[in-house]
Amino acid sequence: MGSSRRSRRPPPGLQSDLFEADEPRLPSGAVAPDARAAPLAARMRPSTLDDFVGQEEVVGPGSPLRGMIERDETPSLVLWGPPGTGKTTLAAIIARTTRRRFEPLSAVDSGVADIRRVVSEARERRRISGVETILFIDELHRFSRNQQDVVLPHVEEGVVTVIGATTENPSFHVVAPLLSRSRVFVLRPLDGDALRAIVRRALERDERLREQQVSVDEGALGAIVHLAGGDARAALNLLELAATTVQPSDDGARVVTREAVEAAGQHPTLLYDREGDAHYDHISAYIKSVRDSDPDGALYWLARMLEAGEDPLFVARRVVILAAEDVGLADPAALPLAVAAQQAVHFLGMPEARLPLAEATVYLARAPKSNSAYTAYQRAAQDAERTRNEPVPLHLRNAATRLMRDLGFGSGYQYAHD
Repeated sequence: MGSSRRSRRPPPGLQSDLFEADEPRLPSGAVAPDARAAPLAARMRPSTLDDFVGQEEVVGPGSPLRGMIERDETPSLVLWGPPGTGKTTLAAIIARTTRRRFEPLSAVDSGVADIRRVVSEARERRRISGVETILFIDELHRFSRNQQDVVLPHVEEGVVTVIGATTENPSFHVVAPLLSRSRVFVLRPLDGDALRAIVRRALERDERLREQQVSVDEGALGAIVHLAGGDARAALNLLELAATTVQPSDDGARVVTREAVEAAGQHPTLLYDREGDAHYDHISAYIKSVRDSDPDGALYWLARMLEAGEDPLFVARRVVILAAEDVGLADPAALPLAVAAQQAVHFLGMPEARLPLAEATVYLARAPKSNSAYTAYQRAAQDAERTRNEPVPLHLRNAATRLMRDLGFGSGYQYAHD
């Protein structure tokens, strides 16, 4: 009978070596022969909390989550953070340390049938042997509401403990009943010190890098930290790619320079998703910069969006709204200019659409501001809601026929131009 600490077969979409608890323990960086072809980020994945770098507030000594993991009392929880911050690594560490059965699923290619299979096995396992089950769901935000609802009653019954990993805001992507039964831990982008420590550890411990005599100068290390943007996986990928492009010296050593790193990262991946949190966070920063009369900041956030692939028409729509809502009657020319920019964006497309958007952005940011029309309409809407059943006064009604005039429609109305 297999160990109760691991799945008998890896689920689709997840590498089994991330969660195998009974394989031989190797020092971080020392890999089995069949794992030497794995990327550096996979080879350097920490296997213990002591090896975990960064996120001290979440898993540092004395932190609540660390204590839960060490006591094997991990409750249902959601690990929320951008890529490369340690969500899957923490799940793998829990898999190696828990006495419970650890069942990983990927929301990318798992469905209701997979959930029901895991739950059914968990229920039977608990009945026969008393062993409890942790269900790890990677990319939790990709599960639909219906799929999450399937999990919920089994969490309530204690059949499974759910650990979800997500890059998206759980407030919007995790159903409220499941979220209310889970602890949320936020993993933030790694700072420069953590990324430097991760790179140095790879240079010291990874067998392949040591065999190739790879080293980095301070300029290269700084470039890796800058281009990685808080993502440990990206930092290690940059190191590995740059090392492969460097020509060995006569003694076989490879010295990675800033130039090699910048060449390896010349097309960095921007942390942006047109349907995710970054989409709304960036447009919020743009709107607030325009509203606060900060043209430099507004142009910066405009560039961040457009260079990451945002739909320029989405931005153009916000430009028109800003002109009407925040500039308003303080500069009546702002609205026609914004509409003209929207039409130009529609006509030109990218990349030329950047220019009318930049022009409109600077104009609106520098324009005087007034939201008087907006606030006045809001008050009028409140009055309309309160009095919506009251009839239109007779003197304001249209007297289109003799009968209407006889009934008093329009009676007493004073034509303003007379």
